[in-house]
Amino acid sequence: MKHMQRSLVAMAALLLLASTAFAAPKMTPKVDNFILFQDYSGSMAMDYKGGAKTKIALAKETLLAMNAKIPALPYKGSLYTFAPYGKFQELKPYDKAGLDAAIGKIKTDYEIYGRQTPMGDGLMSLDPVIGTSSGRIAVVLLTDGENNLGTDPVAEAKALYAKYGNRLCIHVVSYADTAHGKRIVDELRAISKCAVFVEGAALKDGAVMDQFVKDVFYDMGAAPAASDKEVIVFRSLNFGFDKFAITDEMIPSLEQALLLLKQRPEMEIVVEGHTDSIGTEVYNQGLSERRAKSVSDWLVKNGIDSQRIESAGYGKMKPKYDNSTAEGRALNRRVEIRSK
Repeated sequence: MKHMQRSLVAMAALLLLASTAFAAPKMTPKVDNFILFQDYSGSMAMDYKGGAKTKIALAKETLLAMNAKIPALPYKGSLYTFAPYGKFQELKPYDKAGLDAAIGKIKTDYEIYGRQTPMGDGLMSLDPVIGTSSGRIAVVLLTDGENNLGTDPVAEAKALYAKYGNRLCIHVVSYADTAHGKRIVDELRAISKCAVFVEGAALKDGAVMDQFVKDVFYDMGAAPAASDKEVIVFRSLNFGFDKFAITDEMIPSLEQALLLLKQRPEMEIVVEGHTDSIGTEVYNQGLSERRAKSVSDWLVKNGIDSQRIESAGYGKMKPKYDNSTAEGRALNRRVEIRSK
């Protein structure tokens, strides 16, 4: 599978979708956040299936190859380890070079003795990271499935799914080479239908890696109508229930949008407000307009000419997510910004 190779604007919180004369399909992110979660245990420092390389060395190669394939879309990315638990990069707007540098810090020649594997405790430690994020989040777990200390990893994974619902998906890259490890991996991948599973060794095949990255990180939309005008789709901003004020969590995304708008003074944008399904149509219409206005006002206050901004509210008429779930309703309480 060949991926789009055209240059994207280097804005981690912005997605550049360029529609040119050949009307290329557009990439859209499947997630708003991702965590690369590396098993850093003693068993990972052992040779994989008696081969010449350790499992941790192979996993590090996989992470670097995966990062090279992840398209520069508007999600936040991070790198954490367990056994021991560690933060190599906090969750922040995706930057390929920055994540490459974080992956490079993973050691592959550490001592095995005394380095046990509390996988369940590691998964539990991700709870606050997931909890402080907004929108959908993917955890890419690279592991051999060994667990010999602490809480049950399958039970902890189930608890995370129960808490975060369809906001969360745990994908598994397996280096399991024992019956116990394979059993744990199989149980983890079976918890949710959203999980993508792949053998780590298979990702050496470029086509397999391409498919895995697509399955986890992005979708390819239908080709837009031929045009020589590019369209910029900015990161969605999510609001609390019945709220329309700008929050601190929104500022980094707004600042990056502001920077691009200042770099392109000819660009005009549409700011669209949306709500979930709770409440009357009349009330939600007004709420969606207030959300759009708060974003528009912030941009104007920070130097963007109001003549460049069109503001509109759509109430609950254009849901993107399932309003029957709390997670879906939270994602529908949003403002979307795009160039005209």
